[in-house]
Amino acid sequence: MIHAVKQLFRYEVLTYKGKSPIFRPSVKDAIPNRRVYGKESVMSESQMDLNNNRLKQLGKFAELLPNVLKQVRDQANEVYKDGVLDSKVKRLMAMAIALGAGCRNCVLGQTMYALEKGATKEEILETLGVVVSIRGTTGVAESLRVIQLLEELGKL
Repeated sequence: MIHAVKQLFRYEVLTYKGKSPIFRPSVKDAIPNRRVYGKESVMSESQMDLNNNRLKQLGKFAELLPNVLKQVRDQANEVYKDGVLDSKVKRLMAMAIALGAGCRNCVLGQTMYALEKGATKEEILETLGVVVSIRGTTGVAESLRVIQLLEELGKL
């Protein structure tokens, strides 16, 4: 039986007699467009919209700094080609590193490249598990972006 409920910012603290408190999102003070429970979006922005904007801005970057982008693309073409590790594995590794670095554009790009190289939902989710094993709760928080992207793509 719940002993007390205390509002704490956007969370409620549930206390039980003789047990540790439990924090849960407050339904009363939920952030609009964010999922507390149900099928609403986890994040307020569409990951596909963010990815499309990333591609648009990359096009502008190419117009403004074509030589710089060419060097970056040449390096990426060399690094991500099949070798002892195939390109898909390399893209999954890059996605994990991007998640650890907290680079939103990198996460979106590497996830899309991994999917293009044939990565399955299961392979991506297993990679997220590795990120969480190293990063803990920050790995979970960053991984939500990938989960939402997969959901928006109809892969979940």
